[in-house]
Amino acid sequence: MKTEYADDLTLADARALYFETNDFGADGGYGDAWVEFELGPIKMPFPNTPGRVRAVKFHDLHHILTGYETNPVGEFEIAGWELGAGARKMPAAARVINASGFFTGLISSPRKVVAAFLRGRRSRSLYPEDFEPLLRETVAEARARYLDVRSEGRPWADALAMAGWILAGSLAFPLFLVLTLPLAPVGMLLLWLRKARQERAAAPAPSR
Repeated sequence: MKTEYADDLTLADARALYFETNDFGADGGYGDAWVEFELGPIKMPFPNTPGRVRAVKFHDLHHILTGYETNPVGEFEIAGWELGAGARKMPAAARVINASGFFTGLISSPRKVVAAFLRGRRSRSLYPEDFEPLLRETVAEARARYLDVRSEGRPWADALAMAGWILAGSLAFPLFLVLTLPLAPVGMLLLWLRKARQERAAAPAPSR
C-alpha cells in the first residue's frame, strides 16, 4: 500500500505507521516463526530465520525511504534497488531473496525494476549501518543521506552490474524454490493455525 511519510517523522514513527498501514502487526512480524513470502502471484511460507529478521528490519526502512509499495511489483522494485545500492553487509538470506525477486521482476515488470536498480546505483544502502541509531533520524535526514547521493554511473558499469545480478538471480530463483517448497506444507499449516488463533482472539465474547 502506498503511504506518504512526513519529512519530520522519525524513522521509528514512520516504521510504526508502515506496520499499521500494511497490517504487519505491532512488531512487523519480526517475532513470528513463519512469514508469508509473495513471489509474484505465488504465496509461500518462509521460515523467519534470524538472518531474515535482521535483513527485513533494514528492508522495511528502505521501503519508507524509497516509497516503493509492498505489493508484488513494489517488492520487485525494492529488490532491484537494494541490489543496485550495494550488497555490502547484506545478509545472505536477503541476497538470495533479492536476486530471486529481481530476476522475477525483470520478467513481469522490466521497466520499473530496471529503473529501481539504476536508482539504487545512485543511492546508498542502510545495510552497513548500525540499526538502532537510524530510527532516531527523520525521514528527510535519511533520504538526504542515502537516496540519489551518488553521481551518475557509467552506463557500461551499470550494465555489467545488472548482468551479474541477472545471472545470480537465474541461479537463486530455482535454489529458493528448492529450499522453500519442501517446507511449504508445514509452513502453511503453522500459518493457518496462527491465523485461526488470531481470529478467535479477535472474536467478540459470547453474551450470556
